[in-house]
Amino acid sequence: MIQPGPAAILSGTVGQYRHAMVVKIDFKFVMMKRELIITQDGSHSIAIDQTNITYHSRYGAIRESTHIYIESGLKKLLHQKPCINIFEMGFGSGLNALLTLISTVEHNQEVYYETIDESYLENQFFEKLNYCRELKKPGLQSAFIQLHLCESEKEVAVNSFFRFKKSQGSFQHYIFNKSFDIIFYDAFAPAAQPELWTGYIFMKLFEALNAGGVLVTYCSKGCVQRAMKVAGFVVEKLPGPPHKREILRAIKV
Repeated sequence: MIQPGPAAILSGTVGQYRHAMVVKIDFKFVMMKRELIITQDGSHSIAIDQTNITYHSRYGAIRESTHIYIESGLKKLLHQKPCINIFEMGFGSGLNALLTLISTVEHNQEVYYETIDESYLENQFFEKLNYCRELKKPGLQSAFIQLHLCESEKEVAVNSFFRFKKSQGSFQHYIFNKSFDIIFYDAFAPAAQPELWTGYIFMKLFEALNAGGVLVTYCSKGCVQRAMKVAGFVVEKLPGPPHKREILRAIKV
């Protein structure tokens, strides 16, 4: 499904460096160290050394992801069809997938969840993430670890409601084999990855959505709104989580 781009090729060297990853900054790939941090709601995020980049908001990782991707995304489509297909750009910490897994059980909703990232977290990070504890779902820790450890390009039934598949590589070279009802767009910000916030990218996402499908993202920059509209989306600005004024929900009508 993926033809590796430059980032995917470079990320093959990550295993030689402890706590390191490839990040594109100012159009150059550089090796950056990562560190585990505690956000204001008590949940973990990952910070990239020597940058202002974090995987989740410093004001609350769980709070932010729940507000944007579950409350403003998944819950709007619950029970509208037997199985909801979700695509996530940026698997990252796995938090969005975990929150979705929890929602499938709570609402008896079957979900197929597909996600991509250029660089997976190493086990010294994901094994320490405290999401299941903070969510008071300690029984899901093994399922959360399974999301990180499962083989790429192979669909896994995590439980009777949640089927999961992840891929590693460049989204620009990703080929969709399914259509989707919801897209969680969680790439790093345009300042770090401008190539993932273009009109071309949103056209690709628009084509992958079913009619009536939605895309939700934390980024509400004007250039992102314009790129979405050029692609054909109807764009809504919604109230954001604490310390963030707005988020975006884009609809394919």
